[in-house]
Amino acid sequence: MRIYTIMALVLMMATSTIAQTIQLSLDSCISMAIHNNKELEKSSLNKEAATYARKEAFTHYLPRIEAMGTYMHNQKEISLLSDEQKDKLNGMSSTMAGVVGQTMGTMNDKTTAMLQGMAQQNPQLAQQLAPIFQQFGDMAGQMANGMVQNISGIGPELVDALRTDTRNVTAAAIMLTQPLYMGGKIVAYNKITKYAEQIAQAQSDVKVHDLVVQVETAYWQIVSLESKRELALSYKSLIDTLDYNVQQLIAEGLASKADGLSVKVKKNEADVTIIQIDNGLVLSKMLLCQLCGLDINSDIHPVDDALSAPVGNVDLSAGNVELAKTSRPELQALDLLQKINDQKVKVVRAEYLPKVALSANYMWTNPSCFNGFENKFGGMWNVGVMVNIPLVNWGESVYKVRSAKLQARMSELTLDETREKIELQTTQCMQKVIEAANREETAMRSLAEAEENLKYANLGLNEGVIPISNVIMAQTAWLSAKSTALSARVDRRLAEVNLKRAVGKR
Repeated sequence: MRIYTIMALVLMMATSTIAQTIQLSLDSCISMAIHNNKELEKSSLNKEAATYARKEAFTHYLPRIEAMGTYMHNQKEISLLSDEQKDKLNGMSSTMAGVVGQTMGTMNDKTTAMLQGMAQQNPQLAQQLAPIFQQFGDMAGQMANGMVQNISGIGPELVDALRTDTRNVTAAAIMLTQPLYMGGKIVAYNKITKYAEQIAQAQSDVKVHDLVVQVETAYWQIVSLESKRELALSYKSLIDTLDYNVQQLIAEGLASKADGLSVKVKKNEADVTIIQIDNGLVLSKMLLCQLCGLDINSDIHPVDDALSAPVGNVDLSAGNVELAKTSRPELQALDLLQKINDQKVKVVRAEYLPKVALSANYMWTNPSCFNGFENKFGGMWNVGVMVNIPLVNWGESVYKVRSAKLQARMSELTLDETREKIELQTTQCMQKVIEAANREETAMRSLAEAEENLKYANLGLNEGVIPISNVIMAQTAWLSAKSTALSARVDRRLAEVNLKRAVGKR
């Protein structure tokens, strides 16, 4: 029962250890790095901002509708009449009323005199017409009184009607402006924002490519170190076996203590190599964890092996140079930047070209002056065309356009220079792949020869025909050849990675 309990505990510990080890392939590392990288996230946000800028630029084609309102309290109101004119209007009403009253009184006196003259000549007729003249006199008197009252009120009413009452002024308006021709500025601005959005995408692709190279470099560095660690452990095992055999030979008097010390020295060197490789593995794993967005203390383990992992079938034809000229996102970004600078020339030139816009407005004011001056809101609409033509700017437009053209020319030169550098870089990367393949082939051949040499050295030692120093030399040569083969294989993979980056592939 106790034995079963111990076995269960050992099994649980082994399961826990396995659970903490993360097996990673190269593709999974690249996927995690792209998903968790902060720089790529910022690039995504930058691209999204460029998209919004492009959409904002398109709105400049559309009419602008704005509303405006204002209120103002004035200490004094605007007067259309002076105080003297107001007094004259009021005095004119009194004068006219007096004239009308005097005229009507004169008419009434003349009517009375005429009635008296008729009474002397024909009393009976005068008696018959007396009521009619009486009614006429009453009516004339009433008309005179009414006319006097109306005329006397004309002046004050006219003065009051001409009051503006502008002490409290309120105004509101809705304005519509539709650009018709802005010198090509709106079209150029829309193209600039479109190119800027594409540049943001190209810059994001550049960061993705750089990140992939970093991840693959770190990944194969770990693969190389783990393979070299296994090699160091194998070498340590060989040294331990040799040390045991030498100690047996020393005991039998067939080997000297110097031979034993030589083996001890190699054994210590193997221990130091393992320690150095372990330290390098820890740092390399931390780097890969940081790139992948994992905890830097995570125990990761690549699934590939340095020698067993197949190398890619890389195209080394001259077409890679032409492919790099069309696929590299850096060149795409610079080409777009040149197009942006060309459009900036048009933007600068548009500042000094005629501009035409259609405008339409509807305005309300209080007080309203559309039916005299009224303390209520009154409105009206208007439609018009606005034209702005710059006439004299003392050469400012010429200088600015020339400056913009020089900027465009500089971006064109930068593009040409970068294209030449990328052509050189691609050619160098292809040459390095060829060199790495040749070194790998030579290293693998040397490894096969070193393994054969070690095999015969061990057989000779067992037969007693080869000295211990020869076995030590054979083991050292095997270790060097195996380490060189591992480095050559990894160097070839990294050379292929750099070539893909130079060509613009992922």
